[in-house]
Amino acid sequence: MLRRLYDWTMSLAGRPSAEIWLAVIAFVESSVFLVPADVMLLPMTLAKPNRAYRYALIATVASVLGGIAGWAIGYYAFETVAKPILEFYGKLDAFDKLRNGITYEAVVLLLVTSGLAHLPPIKVVTILSGVANINLGLFIISAIIARGARFFFLAWLLQRYGEPIRHFIEKRLGLIAAAVAAVLILLYLILHYLTH
Repeated sequence: MLRRLYDWTMSLAGRPSAEIWLAVIAFVESSVFLVPADVMLLPMTLAKPNRAYRYALIATVASVLGGIAGWAIGYYAFETVAKPILEFYGKLDAFDKLRNGITYEAVVLLLVTSGLAHLPPIKVVTILSGVANINLGLFIISAIIARGARFFFLAWLLQRYGEPIRHFIEKRLGLIAAAVAAVLILLYLILHYLTH
């Protein structure tokens, strides 16, 4: 099922309505969808490098708006909407573990690491932010910084290096971003342990 979903998302990148689909995918990725917007951003930017930053902006704005929707789902409709979504993706147990032992600062850190590296998945963190009653303004600022950094960095790489960088992005950039996110989480845990 995931492969079909990925292939379908990739096919949208070649359509005349690709920008609209990029916005839709970026929006729903932040609250309910499994396939990241990067899947569309890569081929669209490679096909039209002069629009790289336009596509990054569309993805960022839509992703932040989708994140706000995820926050609202967590804040206003956890039992009726968020819980079934998390159950569907098999993320409810991971979510419950996060929710039971999370601090306000940790949620903000997860917003940044999730926005940069999908660690943990962005939809889990946006919903968790609503459940944990994270200040919406702080949530939005964190989402703009993290998602914007990811999409604009991808746009810059693709515009500068073109097709040769695609393999690196698809195979290695996620690992590098995950490693950076893991280091940030580890530093937070060390600082948290030393100050408490």
